[in-house]
Amino acid sequence: MTGEAEGQPLRAMAQAKYEREQVLSADRGKIVDRSGNPIAEDTVSYKLIAVLSEKASKDVKDEDWLHVIDREKTARALAEHIDMSEEEILDRLNRQDDPGVYQVEFGPAGRDLSHDKMKKIEALDLPGIQFVKDKKRFYPNGPFASHLIGFAQKKEQEDGSMKTIGQMGLEKTYDELLSGKDGKMAYDSDTWGYLLPSAEKQVTPPEDGANIKLTIDKTIQNFVEDSMKQVEQEYSPERMSVIVANPKTGEILAMSQRPTFDPGTREGLSSNWLNEAVQYTIEPGSTMKIFTLAAAIEEGVWKPDDYFKSGSYSIYDTTIYDHKREGWGWISFREGFQRSSNVSMANLLERMGGKEMMNHFRNFGFGQKTGIDLPGEASGSLNDVGPVERLTTSYGQGSTVTPIQMVQAATAVANGGKMMQPYMIREIKDPNTGKVLREGQPETKAQPISGETAETVLEMMESTITSEKGTGKIFKLNDYSVAGKTATAQIPDGKGGYLRGTNNLLYGFLGMAPADDPQLIVYVNVHRPKIPAGEYGSIPVSKIFKPVMENSLKHLNIRPDEEQAAGAAYRLPEFAGQKADSASAELSENDIRPISTGDGGKVVAQFPAEGTPVLPESVVLLQTEGEAIIPDFTGWPKRTILAYASMTGIQIEMSGEGYAVSQSVSPGSEGDTSAPVVIQLETPEEGAAVSGQGEDQEEEQLPLD
Repeated sequence: MTGEAEGQPLRAMAQAKYEREQVLSADRGKIVDRSGNPIAEDTVSYKLIAVLSEKASKDVKDEDWLHVIDREKTARALAEHIDMSEEEILDRLNRQDDPGVYQVEFGPAGRDLSHDKMKKIEALDLPGIQFVKDKKRFYPNGPFASHLIGFAQKKEQEDGSMKTIGQMGLEKTYDELLSGKDGKMAYDSDTWGYLLPSAEKQVTPPEDGANIKLTIDKTIQNFVEDSMKQVEQEYSPERMSVIVANPKTGEILAMSQRPTFDPGTREGLSSNWLNEAVQYTIEPGSTMKIFTLAAAIEEGVWKPDDYFKSGSYSIYDTTIYDHKREGWGWISFREGFQRSSNVSMANLLERMGGKEMMNHFRNFGFGQKTGIDLPGEASGSLNDVGPVERLTTSYGQGSTVTPIQMVQAATAVANGGKMMQPYMIREIKDPNTGKVLREGQPETKAQPISGETAETVLEMMESTITSEKGTGKIFKLNDYSVAGKTATAQIPDGKGGYLRGTNNLLYGFLGMAPADDPQLIVYVNVHRPKIPAGEYGSIPVSKIFKPVMENSLKHLNIRPDEEQAAGAAYRLPEFAGQKADSASAELSENDIRPISTGDGGKVVAQFPAEGTPVLPESVVLLQTEGEAIIPDFTGWPKRTILAYASMTGIQIEMSGEGYAVSQSVSPGSEGDTSAPVVIQLETPEEGAAVSGQGEDQEEEQLPLD
């Protein structure tokens, strides 16, 4: 024998025929919120295949066929379950007449099938119809920070294989880290691809992609999404954006915009792929007056009880006006800030000087990228050309900023003068090694103002809410004091001028709470809402700010103002090692609800941790030995429920967001770790309906004359 056939080595031909290589696909890394709740992850899906070759049914008995027998019936049945017409499916099945075709697939319509869809098709018992396990990128929350997260989808590679690739947002920016590396399994097989009994497998395990933990808080993000959805339905604005941040750390707790889309289906995705919080610039309007005021205080020219003539102000051949064109006569600078007077800003600018004001704005980070760990950040532009441009910049027109720049600058006011670096990535970890590849930490970026200046600015911002003359009265919360500043800004028309009319304005609010020591910043912008007669622009903004801020503070267990006034919060001691009875007695004496997870004995662990301030009637978990008894979960926040589940091993399924209102297992029942307890959550009721509509004329920036 020559060992060759038609010039090809027989040994090589045999090896190619009988050796198989199976790809062991890596999981794409997860994107999760700060508590580990999934935002984007791989999930099992199925790919539909039709086996056409009669060879598949060789030696099959009793008509238990393994290939398609009745093409018309198969096409008709499948058309009821996948997004292809009966004719299109039949066209694929008719390839059965080609002896070289063993099986066919059904393109996008036959991929990424859910388990439920697979079982329904399987139940049809169609000969030749088979499924291959696959993976699909899953976004369990639907439209949820979608322009931030982006999406990934399968793309065909040059070798014909399919690979999930990030197309926008974090999915695209961190695609290489998220992708991981596929493994493989090589083995000897027979002509049909079945493993031979004596075959040896050579396995190269896959390396899963890195997991990304964000600073986002899923519950707060849902508060944002829900309120924006309501305002979108009611007022049909052209666009909206919201950022929620922790001013003490710079962490971004929520970020969203409208219009938005579902990253799983791409439904709603338009030509705008920008994450507007960091990539879109605006003329912010009167929220900029916060930083003009801060600059004036730093320069020593802020005299709140001095008077100026409101209404108009002229420089060279240019005149600017207050939103009440005739003004309010001679008023104090304090009242000027409360009424959001443009002329008050002009007089402050005159006192401190334009170059000095612009230097302070640069110290706040305007005109520069913040350096947030997100792609494509815009820098905005300070219009420092001349006196008129500086004048309009003092009240928020002419210069441009990004929403994230406004939030970064606001952290200095909320944080005793220290401006924090905003960040979104809490941690990136390699799941294969456990190694942390990157970790976000609070970082003081600068100190543009003193602590005394920050305190004065906060007091003035709070007075815009509490004063009868303030433009921000509508933003008052039920349980927390607010420091904030409204804005009504004109929107450039792209031709060198501005759009005109009530429905062609940007309405905004930059708010912090509680006012004496802000724990959250919420910045809201609503562009061109359709305002019905009898309403004004701050109303749709307040319908976002108020429920988001109030519910978020309660979610974070921030003590309401009345309870703060009643006395200092109780700080938890370390209970580990103590007897459960004595720990419970101490908690009860301080009006705290102790919950033991077991029969008693010594405390092993606790939640919240030592040193945490807690409010009266709060739940504190004491982990003890023994079988768990199901407590009454009513009123428990989600994170306390999760802590209880972690301590006891009891399966808990939750529906909704906020606080527990009902449960499937009665209190006092023995905990069963094999069956889940279903708990329904609801958010706190929104405050009283907006009142006083029409009592206050909302500010409106008028064009230059």
